[in-house]
Amino acid sequence: MMSETITLGKALNHGLRRALENDPKVVIMGEDVGKLGGVFRITDGLQKDFGEDRVIDTPLAEAGIVGTAVGLAIRGYRPVCEIQFDGFVFPAYNQIVAQVAKMYYRSLGKVRVPIVIRIPYGGGIGAVEHHSESPEAYFAHTPGLKVVTCSNPADAYAMIQQSIISDDPIVFFEPKRRYWEKGVVDLDAPSDFPLHASRIVRDGSDATLIAYGPMVRTALDAAQAAAEDGRNLEVVDLRTLSPLDLGPVFESVRRTGRAVVVHEAPGNLGLGAEIAARITEECFYSLEAPVLRVTGFDVPYPAARVEEEYLPDLDRVLDAVDRSFGW
Repeated sequence: MMSETITLGKALNHGLRRALENDPKVVIMGEDVGKLGGVFRITDGLQKDFGEDRVIDTPLAEAGIVGTAVGLAIRGYRPVCEIQFDGFVFPAYNQIVAQVAKMYYRSLGKVRVPIVIRIPYGGGIGAVEHHSESPEAYFAHTPGLKVVTCSNPADAYAMIQQSIISDDPIVFFEPKRRYWEKGVVDLDAPSDFPLHASRIVRDGSDATLIAYGPMVRTALDAAQAAAEDGRNLEVVDLRTLSPLDLGPVFESVRRTGRAVVVHEAPGNLGLGAEIAARITEECFYSLEAPVLRVTGFDVPYPAARVEEEYLPDLDRVLDAVDRSFGW
């Protein structure tokens, strides 16, 4: 068994390489993904090894990238599109929601579009405007799309390969502030853990923290800090945002009686609202307090010098836990 301690970014690179090796119909396309290896170097070395026909540097035209991928997918390819930054996806939004999401249904199931759209998302890197968005709710709200997000290197390596193999179109959100965090990855084979399944990443008995992507690390740090005060918090990594896999969440909340949902995106109509509603519907008689949310604020993402005031952090998560215990 070949295991390595590597960064999340390197795990994605290894996963993309394995996908290119396993299927000649896999192509990667995007702005600067070839010669440069991507702005975050996620595709580093792939064009050199697989050629310009498999790893394609595109013009700066997101609608063109995704529109071309639709044509390729219909013709039997498995295109992997990189959107360079989260805020750049909106020129391609029409293609994604009007074409990619609907082609299978429009064709009465005759046409598959196995497209993966990779989007580095979230803040925390001191970037300028349009480089720190969290647009996941737009896509999770759209029927016909599947939406997943990794939070650690092992999941990144497995989930990118599972997404490329899938016959469904998948929006794959990568937590860019976690690209450089390391973890142990088994490089022999992709995980047999299902792609569209959430996972308990820390056991606990007093309250349930529910997070995904970049906020999983924040939730784990909060649980560690809470343990010093004698509180035992369980942490659930959602991993899949559409379809949501809330069975483990319900099971956890029925045991703990308290739930706090954490995400970077603004709170209004965010994933946290849907999760809170479903927990309330399914676990009402087990709840000792309302389901609480810790989110970004309902303002455009701020300038880098004040982004730490915007992003949910350990203190805001622990404050919500305290409020939950105050009921």
